[in-house]
Amino acid sequence: MDFLITILEQGLIYGILGLGVYITYKILDFPDLTADGSFPLGAAVTSALIGRGVNPYLTLPAAFFAGALAGVCTGLIHVKGKVRDLLSGIIMMTALWTINLRIAGTSNVPLFSKETIFKNSFLEKTIPENIAPYITILVIIVLTVITKLILDFYMSSKSGFLLRAVGDNEKLVTSLAKDQGNIKILGLAIANGLIALSGCIFCQEERVFEISMGTGAIVIGLASVIIGTGFFRNLRFMKATTAVLIGSVFYKACTAVAMRNFEPMDMKLVTAVLFLIVLLISMERKKKVKNHA
Repeated sequence: MDFLITILEQGLIYGILGLGVYITYKILDFPDLTADGSFPLGAAVTSALIGRGVNPYLTLPAAFFAGALAGVCTGLIHVKGKVRDLLSGIIMMTALWTINLRIAGTSNVPLFSKETIFKNSFLEKTIPENIAPYITILVIIVLTVITKLILDFYMSSKSGFLLRAVGDNEKLVTSLAKDQGNIKILGLAIANGLIALSGCIFCQEERVFEISMGTGAIVIGLASVIIGTGFFRNLRFMKATTAVLIGSVFYKACTAVAMRNFEPMDMKLVTAVLFLIVLLISMERKKKVKNHA
């Protein structure tokens, strides 16, 4: 039971990251490697604020806005600096390594003795004892659902439709007298804000900040998006955001099961192999769809 709960916890946390990657990868068609830097950025901001006695719930919006700022910087480098999308992400990812160290103060910050969104005096007073063992998963579910609903609401707004149009038809955006560059920057800000928010929650769930915790974050996010949108695309009643969250949980379940048969040092290799398998299956499904069309 604990094993399944852990998979669900990790899957939903990385699912929020997946929602950010969904915006850049699927909507904007932007290979944004900033994710590997903005994920630990959210954790760095969180550890710094909690270490100074700030209410842990305030770290959530703080991490989001820090990630959004990183996304804006990536967008400005690409749009205003005319640097290629892939290189823009690499530049920002590299810069964030040092920025994260500056914010956190060190490469490793334990939070075991600090209050977090999962363990604090408010929850201890309000949550019944029989529910207390499941408080972590309940908080993660609530945060994930709220994030998904807000994103769904935004994507159905005028600004959200323009964001979709930038990835699908840039000429349409220009014909509406809108600056496609500014909309792309906005999309990158929202995406990296979500990724940093995921890092914030992960940091408090693990009760530690580690400078390398963002390594491979983009791979997990892409796997979630590919599994979700690739395997559940035929379910018309399911929104893309829901599919991404399910894809993330499924991917974490696969890695968790695989790691039971391997050493911890093999984690990155297992992750890479699983991602390759997911990618190949997704490509094969696309070929079949084209052949039937």
